[in-house]
Amino acid sequence: VKVKKPRFDASLVYLTRKFMDLVKTAPDGILDLNEVATTLGVRKRRVYDITNVLDGIHLIQKRSKNHIQWVGSNLDQVVGKATKQQNLKDELSDLSAMEEALDELIKDCAHQLFELTDDKENAKYPDFAYVTYQDICSIQAFQEQIVIAIKAPEETKLEIPIPKEDCIEVHVKSTKGPVDVYLCEVQQEKPGAKTFQDTDSITSETEPSVPPDEG
Repeated sequence: VKVKKPRFDASLVYLTRKFMDLVKTAPDGILDLNEVATTLGVRKRRVYDITNVLDGIHLIQKRSKNHIQWVGSNLDQVVGKATKQQNLKDELSDLSAMEEALDELIKDCAHQLFELTDDKENAKYPDFAYVTYQDICSIQAFQEQIVIAIKAPEETKLEIPIPKEDCIEVHVKSTKGPVDVYLCEVQQEKPGAKTFQDTDSITSETEPSVPPDEG
């Protein structure tokens, strides 16, 4: 019984892929077209269909009647570049998603600040914009945490470099006055226990360990 090859096996795309596999393993990229036709199991004219196209775009050159040589780019480098390009695309996509998320956070913060300053109750106290220790303790996410509070003048710059595996750095720099840093240890309030929440303000603060203009 004679079994016909699947149509895809005899397609020009499939044959071209097989042809390129032979080019990759050929010494100096030189192929004998008679051997190629035998290896691929097709007539020689099908091989000529491939070589005519590759010759037309200057990827191969004829060395003799039945021999061609690959003169295009190094195939291994092409594959490596394709992989690198895909990795860069994936990284760019991740960075774009991160940028969008940060933009949304900035918009949300701006909206909250607008509502805070537009509040009529807050407008009565223009010179008393502050956060108390009680305010910090009321935030559930800060329970059993040590919170670092920073009091700084206008136009203070705060930068957070890319976190490392073992630490997170925060850079604060001011050119218009000192930067005060406070450590607030937030503990869950126990019945009958006296905590900082019983006072109107934090009773202790750390002295800046850096010059007044930079923290």
